[in-house]
Amino acid sequence: MARIKRAALSRVRKNRLYKRVKGFFIGRQRLRQAMEHSDRAKRFAFAGRKQKKRHFRGLWISRINAGLGPTGLSYSRFAHGLKLANIQIDRKILADLALNDPAGFSAVVERAKAAL
Repeated sequence: MARIKRAALSRVRKNRLYKRVKGFFIGRQRLRQAMEHSDRAKRFAFAGRKQKKRHFRGLWISRINAGLGPTGLSYSRFAHGLKLANIQIDRKILADLALNDPAGFSAVVERAKAAL
């Protein structure tokens, strides 16, 4: 009769899988479903890391646009003005300025307006 010499390795692999699916709903913690749903969760996590970047870019743009509201300048014109004025501040910092330092943001807006 053949001996199974990979039992320890198999147990380690299963325990790693069970640890990964801990908290999943009911039957999804059993072996076959756990494997399927773990793979599915990995795919969603991979896609989510890409989507996160898109979502934050949209958030920053909307915050900048909200900060531009009183000036009567659209976001696209503002971005073009920044390019002409050779101001290289990224969207994340501009959004933070618009939110936390309106005076500093208005100074940047005035420079961009002047370049237009």
